[in-house]
Amino acid sequence: MRWALVKVCLAVTAMVVVAFAVPLGLVVQEMASDRAFSNAERQAATIGPTLSITTDPVQLRKAVESSQMGAARRMAVHVPAVGDGPRVDIGGGWAGERAVSETRRIGRAATAPVAGGGSALLQPIALGSGDIAVVEIYVPESEVSNGVATAWVILAGVGLALIVGSVAVADRLGARLVRPAERLADAAHRLGEGRLGARVPEEGPKELRSAAVAFNSMADQVMELLANERELAADLSHRLRTPLTVLRLNAASLGDGPAAEQTRAAVEQLEREVDKIIRTAREQRAPASAPGGGAGCDASEVIRDRMAFWSALAEDEGREVRLAGVDRTVRIPVARPELAAALDAMLGNVFRHTPEGTPFAVDVHDAGDAVIVLVSDAGPGIADPDAALRRGNDGGRDGSTGLGLDIVRRVAESTGGDVRLGRSVLGGTEVRVWIALDGGALDGRARGESARRSRRKRRGN
Repeated sequence: MRWALVKVCLAVTAMVVVAFAVPLGLVVQEMASDRAFSNAERQAATIGPTLSITTDPVQLRKAVESSQMGAARRMAVHVPAVGDGPRVDIGGGWAGERAVSETRRIGRAATAPVAGGGSALLQPIALGSGDIAVVEIYVPESEVSNGVATAWVILAGVGLALIVGSVAVADRLGARLVRPAERLADAAHRLGEGRLGARVPEEGPKELRSAAVAFNSMADQVMELLANERELAADLSHRLRTPLTVLRLNAASLGDGPAAEQTRAAVEQLEREVDKIIRTAREQRAPASAPGGGAGCDASEVIRDRMAFWSALAEDEGREVRLAGVDRTVRIPVARPELAAALDAMLGNVFRHTPEGTPFAVDVHDAGDAVIVLVSDAGPGIADPDAALRRGNDGGRDGSTGLGLDIVRRVAESTGGDVRLGRSVLGGTEVRVWIALDGGALDGRARGESARRSRRKRRGN
């Protein structure tokens, strides 16, 4: 495309230069010829006063020799015979007797070519007797074409400069058009090869900028779709941990024997495969948009439903369970499946990382502008809460992928809230989830006031 634009510009400029330079050169040539013959006419007119006074050969010769053209031997005077007097011819002739006679007959100036090159101007002048004398001026070819060659060279130089300049400008414009198109094509190739980070600078002409914006938007949507697919794979795999926990606990109560050992081995193998799927999805996924609130749900109803499931396991393990704040409706801007997944992740961590018989509690507190969900236990606690909140882990902990708290964090942040880990009143770990009700992030002061009210309420209980 770049060379095509250069060729088009070259052809157009060349045609424009030819269309203007050639006529202009011809005009210059014509002007030079007119200038030479006009000068010859003026020189011929200088002898007119002498001819109107006398036709004496001696006087005419002196007048001719005293003129510029006569001194340069480029003037001749042809006087016809007047009365009984002889014909007078002063100076050499260049046009010939026939051309002189024809000029005398027609009575106006004429030009005639000279055999050796150049032209002769024949100027008729009326005498006092009524006869017509002819003054002949020789005009050499060099005078007729004086300055014409220089003008043609200048015109050629200007035309060449215009062509070179137009080609250079067309090349720059072509590069400005082609570079964004090449970057767009290269980014498309890289995206097709699987490099999802390929993007195009949004610059260049308006049309290419629009194409770059559309490409970047498409690439972002592709990344978002892939990220959502990987998030879904990781989250669904993580949600399998809940029934796996049940299977593992049930398998532990089967006692000894080949069948029990095979069951426990199969459950452990299944947990390892699920962990592998979760880690693979986490390593490959890109940051995706947080899950939206959807139509919302009743937090109390979802918590009661999930606690009914986990209470059976708690009873089998001899865990004391306390549930508070779920006796009234608490609406939150989180979809029911997302809240259920977050609760399962937190409760699953309690069963997975605390000994059997460890009590735990789930509290719900409505702080007006936010809802606080607390899951606390009396276990050994978390040595490094900040590390536990970081997305994922290095896979060094068997049976843990680090995505449980990540699911909880994304649910909270989708509403403008967040998640905090701390020491519970039971002595173990407390997971505190702030869910904002107005869609705006809670500031530190509001969180602190809500947390103090929640702690006072739980101490009172």
